[in-house]
Amino acid sequence: MRPTDVTDPAYYHRVVDCQWACPAHTNVPEYIRQIAQGLFTEAYLTNRESNVFPGILGRTCDRPCEPACRRTRIDEKPVAICRLKRVAADHRDDVTGMLPTAPAVKNGKRIACVGAGPASLALANDLVPIGYDVTIFEKLPRPGGLMRTNIPSFRLPASVLDEEIDYILGMGVDLRCNTPVDSMESLLREGYDAIFVGSGAPRGKDLDIPGRHDSDRILIGIDFLESVHFGHITEIESRVLIIGVGNTAMDCCRTVKRIGATDVKVMARRGRQHFKASPWELEDAEEELVEIVENHSPKRFVIEDGILTGMEFDVVEWYDDNGRQKSRTLETVTIPCDAVILAIGQDNAFPWIERDIGIEFGDWDMPVVDRTTFQCTLPGVFFGGDSAWGPDNIIWAVEHAHQAAISIHLHCAGASLTDRPPQGMNLLSEKMGLHQWSYSNAYSHAVRAKMVHVDLEQRFRDLGVEVELGFDPAQTAAEVQRCLNCDVQTHFTAELCIECDACIDICPVDCLTITHAGNEAELRGRLTAPTIHPEQPLYVSAGLPQTARVMVKDEDVCVHCGLCAERCPTAAWDMRRFELLQPYAGKPAGSSKYPPLPLLR
Repeated sequence: MRPTDVTDPAYYHRVVDCQWACPAHTNVPEYIRQIAQGLFTEAYLTNRESNVFPGILGRTCDRPCEPACRRTRIDEKPVAICRLKRVAADHRDDVTGMLPTAPAVKNGKRIACVGAGPASLALANDLVPIGYDVTIFEKLPRPGGLMRTNIPSFRLPASVLDEEIDYILGMGVDLRCNTPVDSMESLLREGYDAIFVGSGAPRGKDLDIPGRHDSDRILIGIDFLESVHFGHITEIESRVLIIGVGNTAMDCCRTVKRIGATDVKVMARRGRQHFKASPWELEDAEEELVEIVENHSPKRFVIEDGILTGMEFDVVEWYDDNGRQKSRTLETVTIPCDAVILAIGQDNAFPWIERDIGIEFGDWDMPVVDRTTFQCTLPGVFFGGDSAWGPDNIIWAVEHAHQAAISIHLHCAGASLTDRPPQGMNLLSEKMGLHQWSYSNAYSHAVRAKMVHVDLEQRFRDLGVEVELGFDPAQTAAEVQRCLNCDVQTHFTAELCIECDACIDICPVDCLTITHAGNEAELRGRLTAPTIHPEQPLYVSAGLPQTARVMVKDEDVCVHCGLCAERCPTAAWDMRRFELLQPYAGKPAGSSKYPPLPLLR
């Protein structure tokens, strides 16, 4: 292997597993350290620069960062990254005066957004402060998209949603509610410099089995949640079946418990290991006495004298058939019910986009969208969020918006959309003295903090009672110490090394090896500790002065304790804080999205 190029931001970025896994690449370790210091406003702004909706995502994010968390390699439970995000959001000061606004002189470019969901809002957040006029067309009375209509208020209070949306609208966005876009061709004729489609995946999948159209008590999940939100449905029968095991199904089953249902079952075709719902969503549903029934495949709706009385299922077992999962029916059962809610997925719906205007559609009647530029086959028209490739989490919609905003800025400048602005980095020593660092490198044995919930009786009184209470100060103080500060990197200077082996002797996880150079596969076989996650990089130094051997560090094993740098007598090892510098529309890597501010504290 050649010596590792640590001047490439991607190398150290990949080592910060939580930030690498986050679609928007939020600087997780930094905001956790800020929370540890009580700097909640600063932590909120650190979050907001990349993920735009810290209060919303602190309650609803799908948490791709947490399975990646290096803490899981020590005690199996990740740092509660998402819930700490909420801590910053709940305890910050008013940030209204700290956010960018539209400049007094615009750049003359007009952008139209279809739908006021997270993708369009995040796009406006990036484009309005650099001089674009952004108009958002929304068919519903209020903005937010599925964040508002499909996430129940007992998970996401309206006050949190409204506040973070208003931060964006207050920058100078032209929001037009109750204004559906019925024709892309007509919108194109209005002369916008670019159009962004962020209309989501607004159509719930149906289940076309016998009896489906013989009762009005068979509902579509996302339509049901929207009807509850707008007060069109305020009660439901006592026995309800939910078909599907995604997060929408979890929201449906918990919602019906609050509007009258007493016997609620979630019906799954397969076993729990195949469920799409987040584990914590399943736990919350079961805490609320929802029964999860596995391996039941829907067969027909039972209708008697025009009334839904039950649903028939094949009870199945799954087996492997030459690498493919197949099922066999063990028996057929009928489960009584008074209503059924179908939550088996969502589809995009583009009846308003004409098929002869240059926008090509591909599989599943989805627009053909470039995964780098987010532009479709009609120049100047971009897609993001669920509209691009189907349903996903809010944080993905935000990252889509960041990249689409860059593309729109390039498009309006007449530049190549594929010439993406590069990332940058800062790498600063944390050394404060001979054996002191400006971060806490002590290992905390604390277990992951458990979220406290409102008791069952209280939460069922009102749809608006938020179930999760958030971490208290003691929980917060303990949880932030569980972070291993993975962005504080071990930085090695080969020419200073005297091969004394002090770092190897002190390393608590045996991640260092001095050995002769070789190819990666062969080197991995000579490591002091075996590789567990080979997708993590190896650090390989230049040849050492004494023997021309190389220092090899397995980034997968390292816990960033800094003991190697403390023990090293020549300072060949140093602990340096890595900061990923991300580019945004009109903002090269390293330039802040926020206006210059005085010190917050």
